[in-house]
Amino acid sequence: MALGRAHSVAVSGVDGQIVEIEADIGRGLPGVHLVGLPDTALQESRDRVRAAVTNSGEKWPESRVTLALSPATLPKVGSVYDLALACAVLDAARQVPRTRLAKTVLLGELALDGRLRTVRGVLPAVLAAKNAGWSTVVVPVQALAEAGLVDGIEVLGADRLTAVTLWLQGKGTLSAPAPFDTGASSSRADLSEVVGQAEARWAIEVAAAGAHHLMLTGPPGIGKTMLAQRLPGVLPALTEPEALEVTAIHSVAGLLTSERPLITEPPFIAPHHTSSMSALVGGGSGMARPGAVSRAHRGILFLDECAEMGTKALEALRTPLEDGEVRIARRDGVARYPARFQLVLAANPCPCAPAREVDCVCAPTVRRRYLGRLSGPLLDRVDLRIRMKAVATGALMDEVGETTEQVRGRVAAARAAAGERWRSYEWRTNAEVPGPALRQRFRLPREALVPLEKALRLGAVTARGADRALRVAWTLGDLAGLDSPGRDQVSTALEFRDRGVA
Repeated sequence: MALGRAHSVAVSGVDGQIVEIEADIGRGLPGVHLVGLPDTALQESRDRVRAAVTNSGEKWPESRVTLALSPATLPKVGSVYDLALACAVLDAARQVPRTRLAKTVLLGELALDGRLRTVRGVLPAVLAAKNAGWSTVVVPVQALAEAGLVDGIEVLGADRLTAVTLWLQGKGTLSAPAPFDTGASSSRADLSEVVGQAEARWAIEVAAAGAHHLMLTGPPGIGKTMLAQRLPGVLPALTEPEALEVTAIHSVAGLLTSERPLITEPPFIAPHHTSSMSALVGGGSGMARPGAVSRAHRGILFLDECAEMGTKALEALRTPLEDGEVRIARRDGVARYPARFQLVLAANPCPCAPAREVDCVCAPTVRRRYLGRLSGPLLDRVDLRIRMKAVATGALMDEVGETTEQVRGRVAAARAAAGERWRSYEWRTNAEVPGPALRQRFRLPREALVPLEKALRLGAVTARGADRALRVAWTLGDLAGLDSPGRDQVSTALEFRDRGVA
């Protein structure tokens, strides 16, 4: 009886856990038995691994082979374990020494001829190996740039099983990641290209400065989508920890490329208005995949024609808007994905959506029903609501607005002021500050709160709406260079909420 051992990583959401793979070569008829809650793709790895080992010039044991993946109660999903399975069998057959194998985590799918193919979730798997104290990880060469983003662990790349076995035997070398150059930021459309709409442009600046949610309504063709598409350019670049968070999600989603393995700018995700609830928040069989809200983490989720979306899909946004993450239970376990995004909604005021409101042929009940898909609890979580109107003829000919660079400078200064104020509490933006902290530890003077108290007495805002108005007031104060907001800032924040969307 011979026993071999190798290690890989199970990725659930963006979290990883080390998996120990044991191979036992015992008596019995030739065959491969896999235990440890494998899914269908992992069950099929028995044939892939056996063919890859044989076609790589190694000898497969002519007896019963039992492969056990532990923890046994953890569901194992995907083909990421192929390389570790093959090396565990070769270790049990004493065809490779254990010196390097005992200190190495192995990731990758095997082709039948022994080629090593990349898999989803390499970045979170390498992060998990580092956090668990492992010194070396071997990945497919296609994922080498992605894995090389992690410092503090030796990352090596291989293109075939043969290269890995020679390295384990001390007879060869594996590729190391090349130095990564973030390069110039991708070109984005400029804010100066939007004609007129001074109020909406101001709302974009406030939203960017405080990471607030925004809704734009108005007739078609007046610039709602243009403004939303230019919001990411106003936002500051992602910090290194934020970039790794976002990149890990896109790695699990399989959206990274070897040319741009690190996402350094806020993502802009714009799902179609026919998208399902699973497409928005995540889903799928087995282990849930990240949805649009998670791919938009630290960036913008833009829902154009939001009034055309299904009610269930829209209501599913309420929890991630409040919690900053989604938790999705599926057959193979619960996946947790971060979802700290800025929501931007855009809608026409009615189904017919004429260029001039006087030309609308919709009955009042039809207009109310159209935007009625956006429930009160969902709209209560939207901090800024802007009703856009058609621009004057002169604006088309003469007016040129501020550039993205000019607005980004003010946004960066406001975010720096907020970051310094909340640093000891680990809040990054005004939108992340809890309501109790604004009402107690950072309570504004009574004179400044007069407009808010009046709105609460009249029932114009809810308690949640009052907290969100306070957050917007702090952002307005930061943009104005104030130490704390005053009555004017609180009044302006309430006006952003009072403006109707219909």
